[in-house]
Amino acid sequence: MSTALPHFFPIGIDPVDIDFMGHVNNASYLKWVQDAVIDHWRSLAPPEAIAAHLWVALKHEITYRRPTFLGDEVIATVLLERFQGARATYETVIRRGEEVLAEIRSSWCCIDAETLRPARLARDVIARFFPEAQPG
Repeated sequence: MSTALPHFFPIGIDPVDIDFMGHVNNASYLKWVQDAVIDHWRSLAPPEAIAAHLWVALKHEITYRRPTFLGDEVIATVLLERFQGARATYETVIRRGEEVLAEIRSSWCCIDAETLRPARLARDVIARFFPEAQPG
């Protein structure tokens, strides 16, 4: 598969994200990744595909590089690595400016919104995420 375009997702840090040590709690990173990946899906998929499909997380691997604090300006860069069957693999990098705060590899399963069973996406939907693969 060709390389997908990165998707940029600004992250707002709320006081509830801060733990007893004064920085963002690890659990908040999971919420951020979920929000960023779902935003990526909604920004590129056609409305009928969004209505017909849901995404559930299968696995997250987070490598924490630096702490994040209240007031930091943070952005997640989401990169879809591949689709395989009903699964998608993503890499998300959370940054404060040029500084990498966390790197996350995650696996997701596409499910049919009605049956809640795994569902493959149509080729034309997948092509929206990999524009270099399209002729033109």
